[in-house]
Amino acid sequence: MTQEYAKLIIDGKTYEFPIIVGTEGERAIDISTLRKETGLITFDPGYANTGSCKSSITFMDGEKGILRYRGYPIEQLAEHSTFVETAYLLINGELPTRKQLNRFSVLLNDHSMVHEDMRHFFQSFPRRAHPMGILSSMVNALRAFYPEIPERSEEEEINVTVTRLLSKVRTMAAMSYKISRGHMVVYPRHDLSYAANFLNMMFHSPVRPYVIDDDLVDALNVFWILHADHEQNCSTAAVRLVGSARVNLYAAISAGICALWGPLHGGANQAVIEMLLQIQENGGDVRPFIERAKDKNDPFRLMGFGHRVYKTYDPRAKIMQKICYKVLKKLKRHDPLLDIARKLEEVALKDPYFIDHNLYPNVDFYSGIVLRALGIPLNMFTVMFAIGRLPGWISQWKESMEDPQWKLHRPRQIYIGVGEREYIPIDKREE
Repeated sequence: MTQEYAKLIIDGKTYEFPIIVGTEGERAIDISTLRKETGLITFDPGYANTGSCKSSITFMDGEKGILRYRGYPIEQLAEHSTFVETAYLLINGELPTRKQLNRFSVLLNDHSMVHEDMRHFFQSFPRRAHPMGILSSMVNALRAFYPEIPERSEEEEINVTVTRLLSKVRTMAAMSYKISRGHMVVYPRHDLSYAANFLNMMFHSPVRPYVIDDDLVDALNVFWILHADHEQNCSTAAVRLVGSARVNLYAAISAGICALWGPLHGGANQAVIEMLLQIQENGGDVRPFIERAKDKNDPFRLMGFGHRVYKTYDPRAKIMQKICYKVLKKLKRHDPLLDIARKLEEVALKDPYFIDHNLYPNVDFYSGIVLRALGIPLNMFTVMFAIGRLPGWISQWKESMEDPQWKLHRPRQIYIGVGEREYIPIDKREE
């Protein structure tokens, strides 16, 4: 295939930059030599038009509503896979054999316990501390409790760190919830699957044993699979950026958790529920809220609609909607927030404003209702997202560490401040 080039003309001089093509046909102009050749940089606030890396992990097509992990459509993984199997796929590049999956599951079980001294850290946080802040701090602290072992090879060390993170983050999340309630901590069980173990650690108590329901376990598996990776989003970009300084995996993941904490990223599922509750408190009529969302002078935003990349219906939202109906039917529970969500979706999808602006429901629109049905408290919603996104962060960090074209991330800027001026001694400055 003949190499294509893009031409850039500056002050009458022509420069050529190669066009690179991905396996799915997406095209990009390689401007890695732009500053060296022209003295110029590009200006792209929010990096919406900037590719920061080449990756073989996740493919997205926002116009067609496509999402694939390592080539596998998200719809197939949600229907047939488990979260542990999907995590293996993302981190290792291929679906595991039965022997590989069993070995991976055993490793997750072996590393599921948390150092007892870490409980003192948990109990030292104020009761009102947000779980995401606690989780970020505790993940960073893991390096101190589990330092590298010199006798291990680099590959062995990474494998142990990966399984340790996947297993212990789940345990720490459940532990933080129990401690925040003043309840006895429930330890992981060797006979339960990854998702079932989490639900048991969250909700089991000596006076009311938790009964494992396979449908609810399946729902949690699907929730985590749908959130496992999503290309170069804010938190993943943060993991790659911090990781580019060659920090340890714990520090890079801690940075990702902090980025995910934001209400415009991982906190969106919590914001959807808060919005639906607000609509409920105001009588359940969705139209005033839709009109507010369309008003440019009103800061109100309709949470759960629209996406930075998807310009059509988020494929994850369709799957999440089915899971939502299935869980509520199984629990024989009527959630009035689901009725409001349905009305909101029905009205919005017929409104020209939402159609013209590609504001379709995203995965957060229904995921909050599913978590609510599972009994997950509102302030734990973003933690649930973090557990799901963990294998994606790990695979992205691992890929960047193995990239032969690795470079320390160092974006440029256009300075618009004051020009050079002389220092004024303090006694000569005007009051």
